Amino acid sequence: MSESKKQVVGVAWGNEELINVVLLVFTTNGRDLMSSKEGKMLSLNAERARDRLQVIRSHLICQPNSRQPRSDVQKGLGQIYFSPVAAKVGNVAEEVRFGLAAAGVTNVEVEGPPQGLEETYRHLLTIPALQFVADLTRHFNDQVDRMLKERIKKKVEIDLSGNLPTFPPKSEVRGGNWKVAPVPRRLTCRYLDLGDVTPADTDRFIKALQCDVDGIQTDFDDGHCPTWRGQLLGLHNVCRAVMGQLPGVKNISQVPILMLRPRAWNMIEHNMLVDGKEVPGPLFDFGLLMYHCATTLVAAESGPFFYLSKLEGANEARLWNYIFCWAQDKLNIPHGTVKACVLIENVLASFEMEEILYELRHHSLGLNCGIWDYSASFVNKFGHRQDFVLPDRNKYVNMQRHFLRSYMDLVVQTCHKHGAFATGGMAATILKPRDLKTITQVTSSKARELVAGVDGFMVYDMGFVPIMKKLIAPRNPNQLEKLREDVVIKPFDLLTMPSGGVTLEGLKHNIAVGVLFIEAWLRGKGHYIFRGAVEDSATAEISRSQVWQWIRHRATLEDNGEVITRGLVQKLVCEFVKEAVDVEGRDRETIQIAAEIFEEVVTKREFPEFLTTYLNLDHTFLAHQKQLVD
Repeated sequence: MSESKKQVVGVAWGNEELINVVLLVFTTNGRDLMSSKEGKMLSLNAERARDRLQVIRSHLICQPNSRQPRSDVQKGLGQIYFSPVAAKVGNVAEEVRFGLAAAGVTNVEVEGPPQGLEETYRHLLTIPALQFVADLTRHFNDQVDRMLKERIKKKVEIDLSGNLPTFPPKSEVRGGNWKVAPVPRRLTCRYLDLGDVTPADTDRFIKALQCDVDGIQTDFDDGHCPTWRGQLLGLHNVCRAVMGQLPGVKNISQVPILMLRPRAWNMIEHNMLVDGKEVPGPLFDFGLLMYHCATTLVAAESGPFFYLSKLEGANEARLWNYIFCWAQDKLNIPHGTVKACVLIENVLASFEMEEILYELRHHSLGLNCGIWDYSASFVNKFGHRQDFVLPDRNKYVNMQRHFLRSYMDLVVQTCHKHGAFATGGMAATILKPRDLKTITQVTSSKARELVAGVDGFMVYDMGFVPIMKKLIAPRNPNQLEKLREDVVIKPFDLLTMPSGGVTLEGLKHNIAVGVLFIEAWLRGKGHYIFRGAVEDSATAEISRSQVWQWIRHRATLEDNGEVITRGLVQKLVCEFVKEAVDVEGRDRETIQIAAEIFEEVVTKREFPEFLTTYLNLDHTFLAHQKQLVD
């Protein structure tokens, strides 16, 4: 057979007695066919080959779409199809294992599907998609490891030297007149997005797609719990939305823009191994989203667009730029098609905003600012220092405080100077009927952000959408013309902590938020509603960070002068657990486990960098995740 005419197709089918997985190699004219079954080669004549292929095709879940443009990687792999007959009697994980072997994909291991998600697993984890993720992982594994080690090195240098961050020296980048590349039409006006929309929550995801907003923060990070079930369901729901397969949802070009938010670099995917190593969480998410959705999103002028979480510097933006370029090359998508908004959630990143934009200038959508992850990063980086003790966040920490107002002003100034968009944070408040006080508070907060010059912001509760639409109605499509040349920010402005103390109510609130977040994760949920607001990993991070810091520095309560000790925190945790069980009816075992983990985290000698990392690597959480899978 001529190599130029050879095509490879992996097929799985079977009956009650036998599951067959074969590798079919045939020429384009169908004259030659060879089948490899359990290591034996069988030669079939042309007539038998055509008959066999006809039988197989009649049982395929999906037929190849000849009109769909195929990338080089897809052309090289051929197509893998699975029979529904095999699914009824076979092991789906075995189908994948044999399919990978048939396609020549080695050293890749994937856990089987959670119960009830067999079809989701089959449609999402196709052999070509898995090879794409494996190739992506192999190409960038070393760079990811190096970047994470550089984070550790930078933190050690801060601890040992006592030095504080400062702005890089002036250069062609800092202070230059360069601009980011233009963005597609649908991104030029994005005043209102919905936040914390995990696509694993199918009902809320569908409602978000039906909502009159500009975009949706399609979240696999702060508002999402990365159980295997949640990850597969969420990724598959995004694919269904893009392909127009969700009930009651319009074409992807007619619904709010999907701002896809993969996991941050601190997260790993336990359920897929490449060359014996677990796959970095963001590469797993990004790879599958790009492979399945990118071509359709490009054709609809609706993506692919991403949020990038928890970057700490320009070197990490550079890594993402390499990843974008690699994926675009592999999928035959023009460079610059992918657009990304970087969330400035780390104090170190706030000193390199221009450099971050520059590294992503061909793919940059802009920068985003949010209060709680950013505030928690001060404890992460400087929490051992007395002069960086954060006061009670509910009473003394808000976007009107100097260090946070300076941070937002700098985001706006930096973005608009270089032609990029600046977006504000999410209003986490839940709207109650006829709650004029809440409406006034949220409206005032978002009005201040608009005055500062942001080009958009987020709300969680869809009830706020018509209210926010009225607020932004008289404005231009964006505020790029607001250059904020009045802003002059020095390191002191970003690093000066607000004054204030600690209240007993604030301590109790932080304990409750932290414990309930861990309890939610143990149940496979990434966010929850508590006392009229949505709580996610961002609020959990600041809550547990403050408790750790207050114990470490023996802060005193404003109420009575009592010193905050481990003993006091343990006492308050016990009281909260009792109330959660007796009054709220929560499961005693789960809330008790969550409380014990919380106590571990807030009393560690060394501050755990991320609560989500701690949980995702913890045996207790993994054991609960295993129960959710089974």
